[in-house]
Amino acid sequence: MLIQINLLDWRAELRETRKKQFVVAVAGALAATAAVVLLALMYMNNTIDNQQERNRTLKNEITLIEKQIKEIEELEKVRNNLLARMRVIEQLQQSRAQVVHYFDELVNTVPEGVFLTSIKQQGTKTAIDGVADSNGRVSTYMKNLDASPWFDDPRLVVIKTSDTKGRRLSNFSLQVTEVNPNAAPAAGAAP
Repeated sequence: MLIQINLLDWRAELRETRKKQFVVAVAGALAATAAVVLLALMYMNNTIDNQQERNRTLKNEITLIEKQIKEIEELEKVRNNLLARMRVIEQLQQSRAQVVHYFDELVNTVPEGVFLTSIKQQGTKTAIDGVADSNGRVSTYMKNLDASPWFDDPRLVVIKTSDTKGRRLSNFSLQVTEVNPNAAPAAGAAP
């Protein structure tokens, strides 16, 4: 039988064992850390992919909504054009009767001894030229215009007196504003 004598110091062997255990523990920790880092990277990549997919979905929805907004704007333009046309047609229909009343009232306000030679209308203003037997007849005509519900604010522009064939005549020019008594009062206006 052979006797074995261990010449190695037991402390050195213990150190060697601890060194091996330390290397195994460090390698295990590195492997665990690498696995955690790998899992974290995979999770982050998955989260980024999900967010990018959401962003694409949102962009597609935004594009669809922008198209719908453009269609709505075009429909609003068409609607506004149609409303404007309807307003013009309504105004034309209302002005039909107004023209008849305008000329009827123009004739009814002319007193005896006054003759109209020209009528020019621009917007709501009317310029009237005429000949009268006297200045008093012109004054009566202006009072009649002022009393009419279809005319307002008659203003004498010029009056000239001339003698023609032994008759004294007054050539006059005046302006009057046309009013529609049947029109609805404007917003904010006193009733």
